[in-house]
Amino acid sequence: MGTAAASAPHIPVLIGPLVAACAPVRGTWLDGTFGAGGYTKHLLEAGAEHVIGVDRDPDVFKNAQWAVDDPRISLVENTFSNLDAVASDLDGIVLDLGVSSMQLDQPDRGFSFMRDGPLDMRMGQEGTSAADIVNNASETDLADILFTYGEERASRRIARKLVAERASEPIEGTLRLAKIIESCLPRPKPGQSHPATRSFQAIRIAVNDEYGQLAEGLEAAERALKPGGHLAVVTFHSVEDRMVKRFLQQRGGGQANANRYAPALEVVQPAFRILTKKAVGPSEEELAQNPRARSAKLRVAQRTDAPAGPADRTKLGMPQLRDQR
Repeated sequence: MGTAAASAPHIPVLIGPLVAACAPVRGTWLDGTFGAGGYTKHLLEAGAEHVIGVDRDPDVFKNAQWAVDDPRISLVENTFSNLDAVASDLDGIVLDLGVSSMQLDQPDRGFSFMRDGPLDMRMGQEGTSAADIVNNASETDLADILFTYGEERASRRIARKLVAERASEPIEGTLRLAKIIESCLPRPKPGQSHPATRSFQAIRIAVNDEYGQLAEGLEAAERALKPGGHLAVVTFHSVEDRMVKRFLQQRGGGQANANRYAPALEVVQPAFRILTKKAVGPSEEELAQNPRARSAKLRVAQRTDAPAGPADRTKLGMPQLRDQR
């Protein structure tokens, strides 16, 4: 790699195990969550000949001159749910899910409650914002979002308080939202996460349709990979990992009947060969260097020559709001 590419600041999570599971890395890869370019940089160093970097955030490409200058990299503004429209016959696809460190570190993006900023949370900077949801959704819908996407047990209490507070003044900043949520919950014990963590996660997921994007992206990856191509997915919370696990089980021919009395599932030719029987987590060494990796899990599978097909989304364990069920 040249010195420009080497200046990419992002430390990609679980890149060592990913490269090892996909060895030998070669041909054309698609990095579906380009971010600061860490995975792209390391895939090229590992032997990939070309990497297509896809991201839905236009700000990403303003900071990627090092990648623009590298003829081995192509940058495309799009969502990874559309990746098969971007490229086909790929040797590999990597997806690093969730909000990026770069987005969290920018207060004006509204992802974090650590510093004040506008209540935005849009990864693609268009469409419905967090402020739109917080100030316009009904109390019932707010509670449903907080409970379904954030597993927040105090969802009804928080939703009731949000509706009362917005009646006097719209909720437009991250710190005000965090303080309202905090007022509804017990003071955290030492070592516990901030009281607003679950609610901020839930609102962000709703704003960006993260679970729907993941389901569509996994199906798109199956269509875009050539036989022998690798799919590597890094997740950061249990729901995402469960969805990836069940997708690979289903499309890899390993999904068993949940009920022994149920009719036998139709046997189809597996579209994937699962390479990581269990999710791979970070080593102690990686955790010491990169605390962000704490909750990360990696799953890797290899595409077979079976025809691509749709997944049964009802069996992916994807949380759905009441109006989507």
